[in-house]
Amino acid sequence: MPNPALHLTSGKIASGKSTLAKSLAAEHSAILLSEDQWLSRLYPDQIKSIADYVRLAHQIREVLGPLVSDLLRAGVTVVLDFPANTPQDRRWLRGLADAAEVAHCVHYIEVDDDTCRGRLHRRNQRGEHEFAATDAEFELINSYFCAP
Repeated sequence: MPNPALHLTSGKIASGKSTLAKSLAAEHSAILLSEDQWLSRLYPDQIKSIADYVRLAHQIREVLGPLVSDLLRAGVTVVLDFPANTPQDRRWLRGLADAAEVAHCVHYIEVDDDTCRGRLHRRNQRGEHEFAATDAEFELINSYFCAP
């Protein structure tokens, strides 16, 4: 039986969390679950505010949380591309690993705001991400960020 683990990412918008998550999934032959992918497919054009995001993300977490714990208990390593950006987020995410009695690892990406903002602008221009955040949204969302 393999030693499964739960991998989590923490960092500001456009710091490289999704890129790292993809790399970790490949490196560990893991299942990758992306919050942005689920949100964009289940709730297209329904996220207009932070309150919308919080409400809809909670709904996804209610469904995926038990699935993640089941996968971990079954011996599958999971990479969650869900933001581990607040103490509350990290408690919920760690609880999934604890429920399955497996190890977890938080991968923190520390990147300055100017670099993140530049990456965000390039990502928005290319249309390569499910959500295109404005500069105001970048500032607002980052105001909630709390480094691990």
